[in-house]
Amino acid sequence: MCGIIGYIGNRKAYPVLIKGLKRLEYRGYDSAGIALLNGRTAIYKKKGKVSELEEFVQGADTAGTVGIGHTRWATHGEPNDVNAHPHHSEKGLFTIIHNGIIENYSDLKQSLTEQGMSFYSETDTEVLANLIEYIYTTQKVSVEIAVRLALQKVIGAYGLVVISNEEPDMIIAARRSSPLVIGLGEGEYFIASDATPIVEYTDRVVYLNNNDVALIRRDELLLKNLTNDILTPDIQTIDLGISEIEKHGYDHFMLKEIFEQPRSIQDTFRGRIRLDTNEIRLGGLYAVKEKLVHAKRLVVIACGTSWHAGLVGEYLLEDLARIPVEVEYASEFRYRNPMIGPEDVVLAISQSGETADTLAAIQLAKEAGSLVLGICNVAGSSISRETHAGVYTHAGPEIGVASTKAFTAQVTVLTMMAIMIGSEKGLLNKKRSAELIRELSELPGKIEKILQNNEVFRHIAGIYKDTTNALYLGRGVSFPVALEGALKLKEISYIHAEGYPAAEMKHGPIALIDENMPVVFIATRDKSYEKIVSNIQEVKARNGNVIAIVTEGDKTIRKMADHVIEIPETDEVLVAIPSVIPLQLIAYHIAVMRGCDVDQPRNLAKSVTVE
Repeated sequence: MCGIIGYIGNRKAYPVLIKGLKRLEYRGYDSAGIALLNGRTAIYKKKGKVSELEEFVQGADTAGTVGIGHTRWATHGEPNDVNAHPHHSEKGLFTIIHNGIIENYSDLKQSLTEQGMSFYSETDTEVLANLIEYIYTTQKVSVEIAVRLALQKVIGAYGLVVISNEEPDMIIAARRSSPLVIGLGEGEYFIASDATPIVEYTDRVVYLNNNDVALIRRDELLLKNLTNDILTPDIQTIDLGISEIEKHGYDHFMLKEIFEQPRSIQDTFRGRIRLDTNEIRLGGLYAVKEKLVHAKRLVVIACGTSWHAGLVGEYLLEDLARIPVEVEYASEFRYRNPMIGPEDVVLAISQSGETADTLAAIQLAKEAGSLVLGICNVAGSSISRETHAGVYTHAGPEIGVASTKAFTAQVTVLTMMAIMIGSEKGLLNKKRSAELIRELSELPGKIEKILQNNEVFRHIAGIYKDTTNALYLGRGVSFPVALEGALKLKEISYIHAEGYPAAEMKHGPIALIDENMPVVFIATRDKSYEKIVSNIQEVKARNGNVIAIVTEGDKTIRKMADHVIEIPETDEVLVAIPSVIPLQLIAYHIAVMRGCDVDQPRNLAKSVTVE
């Protein structure tokens, strides 16, 4: 969830922190704050966006070359100035920022209260600050030891950064189940919850592992674990340019990312499909390909949009590779007693690679002896390190909270997996395999053609911007697309929308249909086309407004639907990717017309790193 930035070096810390918070605001935007250490610690924090914090700080003393900053997505305590991070301990000896949840904070708070300590906020983070100070003052230990001893008493997740008046030339960072990355410069270090705010300063980073504690000075990075063992930092080079996290003239990151999909899909299959030999090579799966090909069952675990991508994958893998597939919400899977074992392959899908429930589900699957694979978009992320093998999507940074290009990139990877396994098993003959690979290679061009109709999507959005409910329907591989289209609309426009299999319409949702209800059909030509036509007729008989996504040249549905959106003819196996593009853009334009904050919709954050 929340965003973390820290700096220690020779340059002024404030500009680094405030710019970093702006880049991290997609992770949380209920409130923001900074702390600067310059003889004493000065804390500035404000409810609302980072721009409001920046305005609040104008004219204040922002001197100092050591500082930390935070942009918050509230968990404990409502969004307000007091609950905003950073938080200081009772005597002000320690100032901390924290991502995650301290599950036993209530017990710790009661214990500290009994020792006479007082609290000013509703947050679990302040409890941790006071716990560190209590250990420091009562046990007469160093700052470092006080932090490590405090963390040994903590149950829960944290990405933690600590500064102290007692050790003004040191920052301490610690991680358990909430990501932190340290950027290495010349005589300076940067700490962040992800790499986006530090790429303009360095491309050399260290990703902290669970239970790592980093002691950071201007000229030294010392890495330990909670039991004080010294560790060797694994320094990696990140391939992320500053231009990738700029808007480049688009009004919103979401719009930019929708229009990037021809490139992001091509980047995802580039080097992995061979048109000359009709082969698919997924190097990240090479070592486990045999086990994957002979898997008795494949269990997909994911959340949100990634779960929808997994549902598309279920259709593809069962159709082309004939592997039984189950798609599970990671948040439910981890709390069940699932029947999985060494014969199963578990596939975790996540844009960020940091989703807390998915990581917990991965651990459960590993303990059961399953082979665990990952599909994610962020190199060096927790999921990429916790899984046995996997595939990166290469979609590039996705800043908009509502996922768009990550979905189509994930489906691209799942399509390649299904074709590869089906070919290896001899289920796809060379002709069919070649057809699918060619079709996959043509998708970027087809999406470019769809994007040229943006004004059509804007026009439709203008008609339905004031609706209060919407229904999305599809069959087969288009059912998950209906779910994803509905999710996009409700995420960013706050219009209630639901996705259903079209055949289920008569089992309840049809009761909602009237002249005010827009019903979106994914109605491209496939084996269930005639059934979809019948469903459209049923909606029109009840005065519903039909928006239909159809195959280019369709004349049958054009006579019935109120609005027809044509997409280029595409093999029904691959149609999920082009058919979702109009749904993304209609949702985007409706949200803009309603005055919604498209990139930062209320109550949502990009990466769900807490339960």
